[in-house]
Amino acid sequence: MTLTKPKNIVVGITGASGAIYGVRLTETLLSLGYSVHLVVSNAGWRVFKEELGYIASDREGFLNERFKGYPGSLLYHPVADIGASIASGSFRVEGMIIMPCSMGTLSAVANGTSDNLMTRAADVMLKEGRPLVLVPRETPLHAIHLENMLKLSRLGVRMIPAMPAFYFGPQSMDDLINFMVGKVLDSFNIEHNLFRRWGD
Repeated sequence: MTLTKPKNIVVGITGASGAIYGVRLTETLLSLGYSVHLVVSNAGWRVFKEELGYIASDREGFLNERFKGYPGSLLYHPVADIGASIASGSFRVEGMIIMPCSMGTLSAVANGTSDNLMTRAADVMLKEGRPLVLVPRETPLHAIHLENMLKLSRLGVRMIPAMPAFYFGPQSMDDLINFMVGKVLDSFNIEHNLFRRWGD
C-alpha cells in the first residue's frame, strides 16, 4: 500500500501590516494544488479591512469566494476553534507559515502560549518537529522582539522578515510582494517562478 504525501499546509495571517503577503501566499499555494488551512486572527480581519478593503459579515463565505477557481482547496478555521483538525499533532501537514506575523503572535509562540488556534497550531509544529516559518513585520525592533526571534530560531523556526530585495529589478509593488512569498516557498523547497533569481 502506497501512502501519498500530504499536501496540507497551514497559513496564518495576523494583524501585522502586510495582509497582502498572506493573501498572495494563499493564492500561490492554492494555484500549486495545496490544501490550505487558513487561520486569520481578529486583528488580521481588521487589517484586511484597513489595507485591502475586505469587509465580510460571512467570513468563511467571503474567503471561499475570494479564493475560488484554484486547483487547490481552502479550509478556513476560525481563530477561536481550538478543536479544529490543525490543533492536533495527529493531523498530517507539511508545515505552517504565519505571514505576516505580529510581535504579539510571535511572542505567544515563543513562550508556548497556545490560547487560540493560530498559536496552538504553531505549537503543534514545534512539538511534532514540523517546519514553521514566521514572517515578522514590525519596525523598529526592540530587545524583547529580538530575544523572542532568537529563542524561536534556536528551536528551528525559520525567520523570514518582510524585507524584500531589489537586486532583481522590481518594477511594481507586486514584484516586491511576490519576492517575499517566493522566499517563503523556497524555505519549503516548493518550486515557483515568482521572482528572477540572482544569476538567471
